[in-house]
Amino acid sequence: MTDATLDKPIDGTTPDPLADRPLPGGRTDTYRHPPLVRISHWLNVMAVVVLIMSGLNILAAHPHLYWGVDSSFGDAWLSTPTVPNWLLIPQGRNLAEARNYHFLFAWLFVINGLIYLAYGLISRRFGTRLWPTREDVRTLPASVVEHARFHFPTDDHARAYNVIQKFAYLAMILIVLPMMLITGLSMSPGFNSIGGILLDLMGGRQSARTLHFISGGLIVGFIFIHVGLVIWTGFANNMRAMITGWFTIEPPGSVAGPKLRLRRADEGETPS
Repeated sequence: MTDATLDKPIDGTTPDPLADRPLPGGRTDTYRHPPLVRISHWLNVMAVVVLIMSGLNILAAHPHLYWGVDSSFGDAWLSTPTVPNWLLIPQGRNLAEARNYHFLFAWLFVINGLIYLAYGLISRRFGTRLWPTREDVRTLPASVVEHARFHFPTDDHARAYNVIQKFAYLAMILIVLPMMLITGLSMSPGFNSIGGILLDLMGGRQSARTLHFISGGLIVGFIFIHVGLVIWTGFANNMRAMITGWFTIEPPGSVAGPKLRLRRADEGETPS
């Protein structure tokens, strides 16, 4: 019970500004993303867009991928199609300028990522929100079924990431992004000049280039799936959460997708 005039509890304590806010219709506003997470997210969006578009421009200079040390037009592992100019930074083929963009935003991406990583570890956000628990692993089959049917809870279950989200985010953070960074560094003449051995570990410059392309492709695939699910599960609500930090929890039983009730291990529900 609160004092209507002072908008404070009658015991004199100050209310928590980040506490859940009840809304009409059984809905609840909950604070999901702190400022550093939101800022880091949007910096990553900007950096990744430039990295992809400038990377395509670099690839366009020689759109063939190989394994090993040497390259020739005769033994390409993969040849990529011509990319339209509107997908390139800068517009039109310009290898030198594309490299400048790529290296600049690569450092922005790395520095921003290191800050986010340090914050996630210090605040224990990774452990509490991203690291799968035994219960998460136990619910993996049910989560796979929900994803296959595009059926996602938007009620109180949406407060936490599901197990597939956790595995996907961890795979990006711990495997794909480090592979992108290591293969990129291994191709850097400046890094090689100080005695780097990354090229040897990668199996040669062409192998590093191919692995860099594969990791970039995995990032693009992740982005398409991520954006698709953001739209499917409530574009306005998800965007609001990543801009203001506040996310709306729907009433119990609410779902995004076909109106189909799936059994959840923690509730013992049966399909209807």
